[in-house]
Amino acid sequence: MNINSRLFDRIRTRPKRAEEASSPSATTCEHPGCAEPGRFRAPKGRGQEGQYWNFCLEHVRAYNQSYNYFNGMSDNDVAAYQKDATTGHRPTWSMGVNNPTTREAMRARREGMPGGEAYEIDDSFGLFTSRTRQSRTMNDDDARPRLSSTAIRALDQLGLDAGVDALTIKARYKLLVKRFHPDANGGDRSFEERLQEIISAYNTLKAIGLV
Repeated sequence: MNINSRLFDRIRTRPKRAEEASSPSATTCEHPGCAEPGRFRAPKGRGQEGQYWNFCLEHVRAYNQSYNYFNGMSDNDVAAYQKDATTGHRPTWSMGVNNPTTREAMRARREGMPGGEAYEIDDSFGLFTSRTRQSRTMNDDDARPRLSSTAIRALDQLGLDAGVDALTIKARYKLLVKRFHPDANGGDRSFEERLQEIISAYNTLKAIGLV
């Protein structure tokens, strides 16, 4: 280790108390008639917040024993101060109670009335729009009944897609029955199997409650 290095010159050391006491910046005790160093601070009191006396150890102890921040205040003033101290002396409002002026201003902004500051959200990237559309789509999907595989096959037999209403199913059923019934084909029974599939599919949908 090189003790002649310039790094040792940069190391800070705390000055000795004797040097502090003899330094020009040392403060004398502010108690009348005391010449001891005033190394200890004591608050000056109410109305002088942030200001301090400088006392020696003996006189700061005596000052602290007799110090009373509320000296000169009435009992009501002391109680009010202590109540405000619980919120850091900041204004508060009761739960569920709004300032009438604030309520009117908010209502004016919502309704676009004079006196209300109209504002719009800059949705350049469509974040809120896409979320609203997605929420609306999800709600629509939730409102639709969930169809079983049996119901989907029955609709497919009728040539219909999921989501059709009862009137559409009935109209489609009547059309197919007329088309494949033997009376509509000159007594030809070659479509009889197809007709039975249509009737069975309709009865299935009716049992499920879609018709």
